[in-house]
Amino acid sequence: MNTDKLHVKVSRSGTSGGLVGYQVPRYESQTVLDVVTFIQRQMQPDLAYRFACRVGMCGSCAMNVNGKARWTCRTHVSKVAINNELEIAPLSNLPVIKDLVTDMSTFFDKWSRAKGRFAGDHTRHEDFAPVRPDSAQRKEADAGIECIGCGVCYSSCDVVTWRPEYLGPAALNRAWTLVNDERDVQKIERLRAVAGDAGCHSCHTQGTCTERCPKHLSPTAGIAGLKRMTMKAAREGDL
Repeated sequence: MNTDKLHVKVSRSGTSGGLVGYQVPRYESQTVLDVVTFIQRQMQPDLAYRFACRVGMCGSCAMNVNGKARWTCRTHVSKVAINNELEIAPLSNLPVIKDLVTDMSTFFDKWSRAKGRFAGDHTRHEDFAPVRPDSAQRKEADAGIECIGCGVCYSSCDVVTWRPEYLGPAALNRAWTLVNDERDVQKIERLRAVAGDAGCHSCHTQGTCTERCPKHLSPTAGIAGLKRMTMKAAREGDL
């Protein structure tokens, strides 16, 4: 029987101190999500947290672990525990609904404000619009298209903390993939949406979003691309 213990502090929204301590058994190949699940099922049944797939496909289990936003299902305790200690909190820069659950409405509202939805001019009755996979634009889009909207980059962005109106790396990364999609017909409208005071030019290029992205994407590179593209459009009189 394993006698090792993890000393875990979990953010509880209903407590005055904010953090509640738990002693959790330590196991081999244990993930942080395993720890949270153990606490909820064995010790604190009213602990609120969010998860779905448990295999790194949905991103819904993202939380702050020892001060950094991570997918808890893909984060092994052995990689992050310091002296057998963990501190688990909800994602930053988002309102807390309860305990470890955040309200993602603002995150997705900004995605919408950045015009993060594809807009084509073909109907279902027409042939598919071909896209050359080796084209420069397609390669730029491919570099950021795997974002699943988990919020890790948004939670890690200091500019969002300082300026809550800032669109954030996920919304801007989505805009970058779409302005590089040759089938999309809203390029100029999208550039106008991301060129404002809360848009791409507010990015300080710190790179934390890229450093912590679980999908190994680079929102920093996409935002830099938007800066160049909006400046070019402004010089040409399109903005």
